[in-house]
Amino acid sequence: MQQLCDLYRKLTGTDAVAEPLPSSGSHRRYFRLSGPSGQMIGVIGTSVDENKAFTGLDRHFASKGLRVPKVLAISEDHTRYLQEDLGNVLLFDAVAEGRENGRYSPEERELLIKTISSLPALQFKGAEGLDWNICWPEPAFDGRLVMFDLNYFKYCFLKATGLEFDEIRLQDDFEKLRDDLLCDDTDTFMYRDFQSRNVMVKDGEPWFIDFQGGRRGPIWYDVASFIWQARARYPEDLREEMVAAYLEALKPYMDIDPARFRERLRIFVLFRTLQVLGAYGFRGYFEKKPHFIASVPYALGNLRRLLRTPFERYPYLNGLLLLLANMPEFNTMADDKRLEVRIFSFAYKKGIPADTSGNGGGYVFDCRAINNPGKFERFRKFTGLDPEVIEYLEDDGGVLTFLDHVYALVDAHAKRFIERKFTHLQVCMGCTGGQHRSVYCAEHLAAHLASKFDIKVVVNHRELGIEKIL
Repeated sequence: MQQLCDLYRKLTGTDAVAEPLPSSGSHRRYFRLSGPSGQMIGVIGTSVDENKAFTGLDRHFASKGLRVPKVLAISEDHTRYLQEDLGNVLLFDAVAEGRENGRYSPEERELLIKTISSLPALQFKGAEGLDWNICWPEPAFDGRLVMFDLNYFKYCFLKATGLEFDEIRLQDDFEKLRDDLLCDDTDTFMYRDFQSRNVMVKDGEPWFIDFQGGRRGPIWYDVASFIWQARARYPEDLREEMVAAYLEALKPYMDIDPARFRERLRIFVLFRTLQVLGAYGFRGYFEKKPHFIASVPYALGNLRRLLRTPFERYPYLNGLLLLLANMPEFNTMADDKRLEVRIFSFAYKKGIPADTSGNGGGYVFDCRAINNPGKFERFRKFTGLDPEVIEYLEDDGGVLTFLDHVYALVDAHAKRFIERKFTHLQVCMGCTGGQHRSVYCAEHLAAHLASKFDIKVVVNHRELGIEKIL
């Protein structure tokens, strides 16, 4: 962390304070650096090749005017770099309500349409003059990578279900599917992990992050990845709206027949669904993570809809997938059995939030010993979500010490509840007005727990009227 601060000083000539950010689940660690020269995101990555891929792609994309966080400085050994701070709003969080209930609001739909409409520019402008050799670990999507993923599905999911099958006949159809996926040789950038967790929302616009695994590849792959995310629960009309929006945005770059586009897209949706099932099988059946087992029915729901029109070119695979999709244990959506931690911020003068789970118990932490920004007129229009308040609270370090003690208590509780298969825990953070200190603490506890445990975290800022799911 100090080395990132040194990099900030070398770039700006001023000192900065580094705050750890929640882990993304990768080996990269993220920090927000704040100082007189502004805020930046510092990244520490153990894979030099991956870091070089991201920074090289980023600078190329930025030179094309694409919405990516500009890389500002890189350490000599390429293990650390600084990039533009895009804020805290992931597209994944911005559309959380629609994902939970399957009903997307007009505002959520608009964000999704904007995102998919921005994709062709990244795919085509991003590919212009790009040295594909900077891509890591491979410069292009090819037959080997296709077979890796198809075998991932076969060994990590299909075999785990106990369904008997003829491997030779399945291999024949796999090879035909591989050839069909690769039959269009487009000189375009393939994001490879284009999904709502890898898009940030800044000033109402989508910005692209975490594209270090990208390479040269077909345009349909990313469209299938985004629109057919297994747990997104996009209704059919929204999926069609997003496909239509993508085709409209594609017109300046490529002349393509919409019917053929949809025909090709359908093959990539099949491939991506098999990839996802392979990942769910490995993480769920082999790593014993229940969240991934609970996700399987969503992917198979996509598969059932896809198989309404048979894949006649792959008859054995099609028949096998029909059997798989209709296995009784996959016909209903599995309940999410993970621990749910509900975290409230509140004002003491309005009372402590009730526990509606029926379990009672949990923690109530009093944040009023922390320095109060509400005493100052300049902070009264802000909340604990705003950088002005965050900087004030962190200035003397008192809130960080307070949270370290909170983390230790709640971590121990969460760990024990997971072991005992309990399903609910409530944590309440109170302050005078429920606007500054309690909001800050609730947000940071939620991010901490979500990054550390495979649990569902719900944050409710009661006095602000804000609820979100991490």
